[in-house]
Amino acid sequence: MAIKKKSSGGGGANWMDTYGDMVTLLLCFFVLLYSMSTISEDKWKAIVQSFNPSAVEETRATAGADGPDADDWGESGQLPVDEMQEKVDQDIQSLLQQIQEFVEQKNLQDAVTVSEDGGKVFITFSQSVFFDGESPVIRKEAYPILDSVCDILSGVATSLDEVRIQGHTARAGQGPNNVVNDRNLASNRATNVVIYVQQHSSVPPSCLVSEGFGEWRPTATNDTAENRAKNRRVEMIISGRDIEAEVAEQGGIQEYIVRTSA
Repeated sequence: MAIKKKSSGGGGANWMDTYGDMVTLLLCFFVLLYSMSTISEDKWKAIVQSFNPSAVEETRATAGADGPDADDWGESGQLPVDEMQEKVDQDIQSLLQQIQEFVEQKNLQDAVTVSEDGGKVFITFSQSVFFDGESPVIRKEAYPILDSVCDILSGVATSLDEVRIQGHTARAGQGPNNVVNDRNLASNRATNVVIYVQQHSSVPPSCLVSEGFGEWRPTATNDTAENRAKNRRVEMIISGRDIEAEVAEQGGIQEYIVRTSA
């Protein structure tokens, strides 16, 4: 004789299934939030180590760890990004002063002019010192000047964002110059200076840019030999890094500790 087991009813089981589904969904939701908060440290470490190769970084996790103590950051809560940007700005000012002093000491005012505008340093090299007429080859007389500039650039290399070198020519006759010769001459002069800087300094090659404008961006009219000499030039435009923009681009890491090893 078969004995039928009394059913306890399906309502409780259904309720438990619904509860289990809800817990599973909540778990997936929090796992998703955690994955979105995970930040790669590699690029940030590259920024910090570019200022101090011997630095040791400790990045605080954004989830599952204690928050930073107030003593770690001071009452103002300012991040070290501000200090890094201040160092960049100081390095650019130091570079400007060193080049100005070099030009004055060597009495090179007729060959090299230095100025600053918008946080960038502008250095102009005259053709008469750097190149022979219609030639893109750097004269040997220009080597000591470039060597000194390279040494100064190397001293602040970690703070540099870009060193842009531009070649310019002057209009020789009444009409425009031959476009092929004009553009090639300007571009080759700029390129040769870039090559020299890359070979004789520690400026990262990715920061070096060359451009050739030919006769089309003069600083004076071409009606006299003196004005044409002003237009025949190579310009170096030096800009410093924007640390805040770099941090935002590299993932927005908001908290870190930098400790310099002894």
